[in-house]
Parts: sequence; C-alpha cells; structure tokens
Amino acid sequence: MLHRSICTTLLHSLASLCLSLLMLANTQAAPRSPQDLRSYMHGVVALPAGQSGDYDVFFSSAGLPPRGENALGHWQHDVYLLHWRADEGAQGQPQILIARPEAQEPVSAARNRSGHVMLTFEDGWNSKDEVSQRYGVYDAALQPIKPYPQTAVPGGHSGHVAAVGERFVLFYSDGWVDGDGVNGQGSGNGVYLQVYDGQGEILQSIDVVDEQRAWWPMLAGGERTALLVWQQITNGQKTGQLNMAVLDPQRGSLSDIRLLSAGLQLYHYNLTWLPAVSRFMLLATIKGQGVAWLLNSTGEVKARLDCLPATVREAGLMVSGNTVFTPTADGQLMQLLAGLDSLQWQGLLAERKGRPVAWRPLGSVGLPRSDGRLDWLSLTERGLQWCQFDPQQTRPALRPAACRDADAASK
Repeated sequence: MLHRSICTTLLHSLASLCLSLLMLANTQAAPRSPQDLRSYMHGVVALPAGQSGDYDVFFSSAGLPPRGENALGHWQHDVYLLHWRADEGAQGQPQILIARPEAQEPVSAARNRSGHVMLTFEDGWNSKDEVSQRYGVYDAALQPIKPYPQTAVPGGHSGHVAAVGERFVLFYSDGWVDGDGVNGQGSGNGVYLQVYDGQGEILQSIDVVDEQRAWWPMLAGGERTALLVWQQITNGQKTGQLNMAVLDPQRGSLSDIRLLSAGLQLYHYNLTWLPAVSRFMLLATIKGQGVAWLLNSTGEVKARLDCLPATVREAGLMVSGNTVFTPTADGQLMQLLAGLDSLQWQGLLAERKGRPVAWRPLGSVGLPRSDGRLDWLSLTERGLQWCQFDPQQTRPALRPAACRDADAASK
C-alpha cells in the first residue's frame, strides 16, 4: 500500500508539472506587466559649481542606457555625476560616482555655505531592512569628508536634503503601510528629520509626524530656516493633504504643522528658495489644477496663485532671479514672477522644436545658459533627455476669467 501511495503521488505530481509547463508555454507570448518607470532612472538634482554659472548634476540610473529592474525584480541604480557649463552645456559623459549592488535612489543633494556637499538616497545594498537612508559628505571638489556609505536611518527611505547656512537638514520617511497611495502601492508611515553639521556629524533628530501615513518629504533651505512639506494620506482616498512646517536648524526648533491644502494629487509638488526676494515658492497640483504659494522664512503665506496648469510629478523648479520655471503636464514650461508679497503669471514656453515634451515622473532639472536660454534635463526610461527653451518666446497664455477676477480683487 505504501509503494502504491508513493506511485500515485508521483503520477499526480508529474501530471501537475506537465500542466504547469503547458500553461507556461501558452502564456510566454503574453506581454509582461510594465515596469515601474522609476526602476530605470529616478532622482536628479543640480548644484551650482562655484561662481561661474556651471553646475554639478547628480542623478540615479540603472545603467546608461538604463536597463530597469533585473531578472529578480530588483532595482539596480547607481549615482552618476555630470558636469554642465553655462556656455557649452554638458561636458563629456556622465561618470559613476557611487556604485553598489541594489539601488541607490532617488539621489538628493545640497551644498552648504562652505561648499560642502551632502548626497543622500535610500539604499538597498547591505541593509538589514529592505532599504536604509544613507548619505555621504564631500568637499567643494567632491573629495570625501565623510564618504558614503554612512547610514542615517536603517529602514529609512524617500529622503531629501537641503542646506541652511553651514548645516544640512535630512528629511526622510520611515515604515510602510500597504494599500492606497498611487496604484495601491501604499505609503510611508511618518516623516522625520535629522540636522547635520558641515562635516556630516549628526546634531539633532526630530519626529515631525510619527507613525502616521505621511511621506514623500520635500524641503528647501533658506537663509535661516528650512521649509518642510509632505503628503498626508487618508485611508481609502486617492488624493492627499499637503502639509508643511518650518525648521530653524540653528535653534533646533520646529513650528506647528499647518495644512496647506486638501485634494493634493500625490507626488505632484515641489518647492524652492528664491534668494532675490528671500522667499520660498511651493507649487503643487490640487484637484487637477496648479497652485503656487509664496511664503516667507517663518512659513507665512504672502501670496497665492490658483488655476495654473497642472504640474509634473517630481519635476524640478528652476530659479533665475525672481523668476521660477517648471514643467507642465501638457508638455511645456510655466513661468512665474515673484515679488516680496506677490506672484504673477507670466505664461508658457514651448520647447525649441515646437513639440510638447513627454515629461516622465522620474525627475527633471533646469539649467540656465549664459545666453539666456534654458537647458532642461529630464530623466526617462530610455535615458537622459535634453530639451531647450527660450524665455524670450514666452507666450502670455490667459488663465480662466474667474481666476483673473480673483487676482484683481486681491490686489
């Protein structure tokens, strides 16, 4: 009986194996589900290099050209460095700056008053958790001071960095909650920050939102403070709340948390500091339309513009004096002008060749040429995409009449 039972079991196993192989053969021609585009490239930032108008551009990519995830579904980004000159554009080919197995993405970088640079990213290499938030600090020539791999937080992810004076502020997420979010991918479970000195030594840690569904922390560094923004997710909702707070890294003090807007299209926001007017500018897509805020160093809203074109996920903001440019969902750039207490809509710029740009949700940066033109570097699943715009060709497109009336009433 024992031998017969074994034979029967083997026959059933062989039959199941044959059926599985037959099903596999019949489905091999079926298309694979598309990869997350971020598996190819994700995260780009440009830092001024001296007083010449040149930039150091850092980005994360799974090879060049990017190959996406590997056969096991793991992401394979390294961190690349590209030198860009205001008079000539990109100088040579991008060079690998940091390379390890698993992904180092999305890279974020900041340069402090002394010229020191902090790079940070979530890192899948040699981490006890799925990822860890790691960093490195380098001098003005990108020689190591406290080189990668430095672990800021085991299990930390989605971090970004800004500089305020000599100090660096690392703003990151931790934990994970499955479900909801974009495409049901879930969300981080809190946002936290760390303050570092210019040598990369930690000075302070602050729990901004602890173990709640807050994540994708973004920030900008001003003269004395850093403005922090993030998305708060409510279970079952497809949009989020855009929240903010202000940090004084010298005093180590954090303001109260403020709700800027509900109805946020997740990930569709970014912010920058405008030295010419000593103001922060924040742009987001709220209920399908772009919204811009102008805030002072304490987080007080000084001006707001509604009914703007929808923004692009993870797109950069380029500052030129008191003017800000950023990509729009319809394949153009929008141009806004900031005063101390005012925001003005300047219009839209089409790409030099006249075709809409297929912006990707992977990151982009604008780089101002010495002749006034703009180079815009966009990450795509096929590699780096260079576009060029001429601010002299800005089209003064009209916003909806109701918004123009509201602008006039607020003056």
